[in-house]
Amino acid sequence: MSDFLLPDIGEGIVECEVVKWLVSEGDTIAEDQPVAEVTTDKALVEIPAPQAGRVTRLYVREGETARVHAPLFAIASADENAIGNVEDSPRSNPGTRSHHDTRPPEPIAATPEDEALQPPEPDAGRESATKDFILPDLGEGIVECEVVAWRVAEGDEIAEDQPVVEVSTDKAVMEITATEAGRMVRHYCQLDEIARVHSPLFAYVPLASDDRRDSADADAATAPAGTVPRETTVTQKEDETSEVTQPVMGSPSSHADRRRIPASPAVRRQVRELDLRLEDVPGSGKDGRVLKEDVLAFRQEQEKRQQQRHAEPQNPQPKVAALVSGTPTSDAASEERIEPLRGVRAVMARRMSEAASTIPHFAYGEEFDVTELLALRERLKRDFETRGERLTLMPLLMKALALAVAEFPLLNCRLNPAADAIHYQTSCNIGMAVDSASGLLVPNVKHVEGLSLREVAAEVERLTRAARDGRVEPADLKGGTISISNIGVLGGTYAMPIINAPEVAIVALGRVQRLPRFAEDGSVVSRAIMSVTWSGDHRVLDGGTMARFCNRWKGYLEDPETMLAELR
Repeated sequence: MSDFLLPDIGEGIVECEVVKWLVSEGDTIAEDQPVAEVTTDKALVEIPAPQAGRVTRLYVREGETARVHAPLFAIASADENAIGNVEDSPRSNPGTRSHHDTRPPEPIAATPEDEALQPPEPDAGRESATKDFILPDLGEGIVECEVVAWRVAEGDEIAEDQPVVEVSTDKAVMEITATEAGRMVRHYCQLDEIARVHSPLFAYVPLASDDRRDSADADAATAPAGTVPRETTVTQKEDETSEVTQPVMGSPSSHADRRRIPASPAVRRQVRELDLRLEDVPGSGKDGRVLKEDVLAFRQEQEKRQQQRHAEPQNPQPKVAALVSGTPTSDAASEERIEPLRGVRAVMARRMSEAASTIPHFAYGEEFDVTELLALRERLKRDFETRGERLTLMPLLMKALALAVAEFPLLNCRLNPAADAIHYQTSCNIGMAVDSASGLLVPNVKHVEGLSLREVAAEVERLTRAARDGRVEPADLKGGTISISNIGVLGGTYAMPIINAPEVAIVALGRVQRLPRFAEDGSVVSRAIMSVTWSGDHRVLDGGTMARFCNRWKGYLEDPETMLAELR
């Protein structure tokens, strides 16, 4: 018997609450079978069994708190159960023959009813050999995903590390590969359905078990006729049934009906938002690929047909009755469209609500004169373009921010979930908010303090393109230490951003404006002015620290040549 220790269930999570036990003491469990449901401050998680065996003790009751790396339940393995049953059987069964009695046991005659009730051996072996694939962790804070495409149909053979299914999370589209070779038995989630992390995604028969079953079937086929006549008859009937039904399940026509229509994740998301079916939209791309223009054209055609139907003369009597009774007409009700909150928007809603309710925000605003910075960018821009590269203001802002953070490391720290310890980060990973088609994403550039300006510019370009295409890797969304929201590229002068926890600061950049300013000699000149608004976590930062830090960053940006003395 061994204790199952509660594993790590998320970054910074040290305890959880047991919501529901899915098994009881004494129950027999299979490997990867869900045993308990626990809830953390982020999500509801199922805890699977590490091995097959029997639950002997539950250490934590429902509603109580369980600690990470502490015993959650005790389990006896299948071998221990077998030994225990052999040792206990002579004592527990009063009708057991004594070992002094050497007489052979008398055979018990089997009745026809008993033989008819016995299940066929091959099917029993097939059930016991089937294993569930548990959907693993897909990234920090991700508890569910959407099934985009099945690469393997039910009944198909799969190889180890072969892509089985393509899923889409609120952050990226990724492929799930097979952990071992075998044969696909069942899809637990269909296309466009939601799969939960740590829940069964599909069932399969491992290759070794499948081979043993095939050899057992071959041995049964070569057995002498008449040995077990009634069981043979049952098996033959089931074989005849399987021969009839199996081609229907695995026929090409059934797979053709479920053929995936080529379309990007952004297009699929747009189809769902417009409440359309991807199968109804004719694709104009290669191999029938559905493009964004196809979706918009199909939607416009739908609206045109609806307008034509509304323009036809109708009986006004129902509308008059509705006006008299005060109830809204069906036309008004049909204009309302209900869309479930899911994907990036669902996660953004949850995280922003948590941050706004748990972090005491304070704001700090300033104006930067970026005239010299824009002139430096124009000079460097020509060199970048000759190499086929692109230089925006963001890489310059990031390099200056990393230099300022080195002098004020408190801006680059994290506060632990218990809010009783500050974790100073060794690297400056600057996140940038990207307005993608699926919602707000914040990928971050790693180790900005050690990258050249050209390397930072390449990373900014890569992450921006990946975010807008919905193909951001989970690693690019983890580990951020401070964030920039460049809302000014869309418009607006000031903004009050919400901190991207567990970070302690975020800055919003306003648009660059040409405004009149007084020169040293009193004359009025035109200068490029950019407003910035900081949001800080008041549990860690105070106004004085934020002001000194912002002044240092402002100095680097208004006089960019001073950065040369600090660059590494």
